[in-house]
Amino acid sequence: MNAQDHAPILEQCRDMLRDLVSKPGLDRVEIQVLAKPLSAEEAIGTPGRRDFPIIEGKEMMIEASVLGARGQAFTDSPSDFAGRIRDILELPLADNRGRAVFVSALNAILRHLEMVEGTVHCKDDDPEKCALEIAALARKSGANSVGLIGLNPAIAEALVREFGTESVRIADLNRQNIGRKKFGVEIRDGRSETEDMIRASDLVLITGTTVVNGTFDDLWNLARREGKAAVVYGVTAAGVSRLINLPRVCPCARN
Repeated sequence: MNAQDHAPILEQCRDMLRDLVSKPGLDRVEIQVLAKPLSAEEAIGTPGRRDFPIIEGKEMMIEASVLGARGQAFTDSPSDFAGRIRDILELPLADNRGRAVFVSALNAILRHLEMVEGTVHCKDDDPEKCALEIAALARKSGANSVGLIGLNPAIAEALVREFGTESVRIADLNRQNIGRKKFGVEIRDGRSETEDMIRASDLVLITGTTVVNGTFDDLWNLARREGKAAVVYGVTAAGVSRLINLPRVCPCARN
């Protein structure tokens, strides 16, 4: 199964997860998503820079736990959940709240099954190291221009240093960012300008948060139609990337 199948990505993952957990009887296991979102410090520690969306209060992170395994997901609609894995399989996926719970749980379940690594966000100085590694990997890919979908300030700055302002394009959904310049690059509207941005980029880096906010399928399929190399970054899409065989980069993520 792959990202070009007709069913939405998360519906594909739900079907695959149902098969995975039914065999060992995991569908009856109790799973819990934290009753409150993680604080910025709990999620990413104390990095030197303070412009990450989670620190600025634009995003939050929820964490699921399955038999000691942890899975996280960024979202703007945090929610709590307590129940069995079979209940997760019946969650509605029509809004950010339900998708965030499902995705964090998926990450935790696959981590418990030892099917995926890096389901917990890195902390302290690691986000800066991660950004440098991602920029270096982007250069090694042979790309001369990069589109960043989802403003991660550390990654954006590292890409600009590596490729220059003329070769980096950034799109975001946060209206407070759109039209402003970050590191010499104007932030484009993720609702209306990603198509042109993808077409103008050799490589597209897509935040895993798009899986939760419901924009991933269109972005990924557009990149494939345009023949562009595309890579998912971050912990949120760890489980989805594993099940659907998507290339994912998250150099400093933890378990």
